[in-house]
Amino acid sequence: MTACAIEPSATGVRDASSRTDCAITVDGVYAARLAVAGDCWFPERWTLDGAEPYAVPLPGNQPEEPGTEVQPMGDGRVLVHRLVERRHAFSLLYPTGPGTGELPLGAVECPEQGTRVRLLSPAPGGERAYALAVGRYTTAVWLVAGGARGPEQLAEVPGRCSGGVWLDRAGRLLAVDREIGGRTKAVVVDLERGGEVSPLLQITAESDDRLLLADPDSGLLLISSDAPSPGQERLAWGVLGSTLPVRFPECLRMPDCAVTPFSIQPGQVLTPEQCAVALRMDGPLGSWVGVWRPAERRVHHLRAPEGWLTGTGLWTAEGVLRLPYVTRDVPCGVAGFAAPPRTVAAPAPQPAEPEPEKPVVARPVPLQQAPLGRVVTN
Repeated sequence: MTACAIEPSATGVRDASSRTDCAITVDGVYAARLAVAGDCWFPERWTLDGAEPYAVPLPGNQPEEPGTEVQPMGDGRVLVHRLVERRHAFSLLYPTGPGTGELPLGAVECPEQGTRVRLLSPAPGGERAYALAVGRYTTAVWLVAGGARGPEQLAEVPGRCSGGVWLDRAGRLLAVDREIGGRTKAVVVDLERGGEVSPLLQITAESDDRLLLADPDSGLLLISSDAPSPGQERLAWGVLGSTLPVRFPECLRMPDCAVTPFSIQPGQVLTPEQCAVALRMDGPLGSWVGVWRPAERRVHHLRAPEGWLTGTGLWTAEGVLRLPYVTRDVPCGVAGFAAPPRTVAAPAPQPAEPEPEKPVVARPVPLQQAPLGRVVTN
């Protein structure tokens, strides 16, 4: 392979459909993706918190493979996951004047053939990064960046796991969708208790119940389940700590469209029903953006910006949806959309609970036809 020479004008992709994978830090400050110049793929970091977003190309000594994973860290470095034969190598990239610095972190070796390794979504805080190694019968959770001695296995979960949603702001509770015996149920992995596994979702014994998104501030959960109609996945929502059942809104049931939630408005403490949820809508005529709130019975439809990195975006606490996009004229753009006005009144605030004497951690318990509760433990 030959090295990539990246010119300042070549920080965009060949066209809007060349590559859409993009990851954004939880605080919305940085993003990272693979871009392409000619036939060369290279990591690119976006800075989003200034007056105008800008991109920094981070090409290495040789081009990346199209399947290389990238993820932004909270300090502005970019984590890269490369597959080298059966070794999964991890490095941190950072700009060094005209060049790119690289800090190798080590590798995860997978002797079992068929094991798949992928990065989890950015963790809260931005200091650590994690990966799932999915084998034939078990799944390992690895800390691949932010540890003291390179990649470290933190947990081993029986079954084949997918997904990966953070349930708290501390980066301790990770929800994954575990398949055992032909059924998929979301479970919680406690990374500070040696990978202790506890059930999270079980709407019925025979249903496949997956967790798609969670907001730690409000407790709002977006769920995919075939409980109402076996074999047909539907979107549902619930709330951690609520005694109400999971609900399956009819407005999210669109036979001609695929509906995928990708961001929940944060900061809506005590009012999960008022959280704006961004939806990726894929239909016969293309992709666009939907906005929905649990308290409403309709979806608001928005035209996505040209060159949208499809399925990528982040809500601010103030209710602005930020969607990254790339065009030939705009190599690094972010479009902002204000959430549609609320059509129902927010419920009255509830009395605040007294502050505990010691830190506590909310631990979800199984969600059946009725409650999804939480147990508080020291």
